[in-house]
Amino acid sequence: MNTRRKILVIDDETINAEFFDVMLSKLGFVVERADNGKDGLEKVKKFFPDLILLDNIMPKMSGWELTKILKADPKYREIPIIMLSALDDVKDKVEGFEMGVDDYITKPFNFSEVLARIRAVLRNRELFAQIVARESRLNLAEGLSAELKTDIARFIESMDDLDTAIRNISSGSPGEKKLPGLLDNLRKKSQVVRKHIAGIDARIERTMVEWENLKKNEIGLSALENQIRRSPQES
Repeated sequence: MNTRRKILVIDDETINAEFFDVMLSKLGFVVERADNGKDGLEKVKKFFPDLILLDNIMPKMSGWELTKILKADPKYREIPIIMLSALDDVKDKVEGFEMGVDDYITKPFNFSEVLARIRAVLRNRELFAQIVARESRLNLAEGLSAELKTDIARFIESMDDLDTAIRNISSGSPGEKKLPGLLDNLRKKSQVVRKHIAGIDARIERTMVEWENLKKNEIGLSALENQIRRSPQES
């Protein structure tokens, strides 16, 4: 895990903010702090953290309000948020998860638990990013495969034209004795090329079938993200 990940702590309780600052900095994280939601929003824009520890009840702008703003902005919506709250009501937790927070920890908290959850959320986000990259590569490969199939079809059409030209020459009365041998050589080369093309085409077909089978068994990215966010959490 990258120990230089950036964490933004937004909490109006100075003792909590200072505690997280000291402990997380000792563990190698780069830490920034804000004591209310409004200043926290400005810090997000300047600092662009890898994760936000966010208190939900604060002056000027609450954690709920800040979360709504961040999740509505494509530039910041993927930044994971761990909500810290003195509210232990299930309804509040559900509301937090529905807004898009990645975890919800009630106060008073144990630092070892908070650290474990920070690491878990960062791992989940990294895994999700890898899956997005993998799917992008698959889409690119699929597009390339489709283009290649189109090119092969055009190439086969050109070969058909060449065969037609050969047949037309063969049906005539060439005046040169070398022409039959030349035509025979062209036929052999044409057959070899067609064989290679057929092999490539068959391989592409098999690959596309495999891709389709993989897609049927894969969980979509949005569904996977929901599973990661809504997976059972210890509380």
